[in-house]
Amino acid sequence: MAAPAPPRIAIDGDDGSTLAVATIDFIDRDVVRAALHVSPGHLPPGTRTRLVDAVFDDPDVRSRRQVQVSLPLGDTEILDRLRERGVLTTFRAAGSTCLVEADLPLA
Repeated sequence: MAAPAPPRIAIDGDDGSTLAVATIDFIDRDVVRAALHVSPGHLPPGTRTRLVDAVFDDPDVRSRRQVQVSLPLGDTEILDRLRERGVLTTFRAAGSTCLVEADLPLA
């Protein structure tokens, strides 16, 4: 039997198209990993911020102590929102991706 697909959070546009997606992996009871992807081209203002908020507001994510996030390198809107929502412990470039680790505020 195939393993279930990891949980997915999507931000859709007014026309129903998918603008941004986060794939969530629960590593253990304290750590969650989120891979954030945004559609190329112009996006409505706040799309990236809404994606970060949707991930951080998910009850299964909020119950963890640390989040590991991969995001497109140079995406300052996502990085800024991550700084606002958690305590960044490390971040580094890895090819065309930025890898971030952050402690989550206690719920």
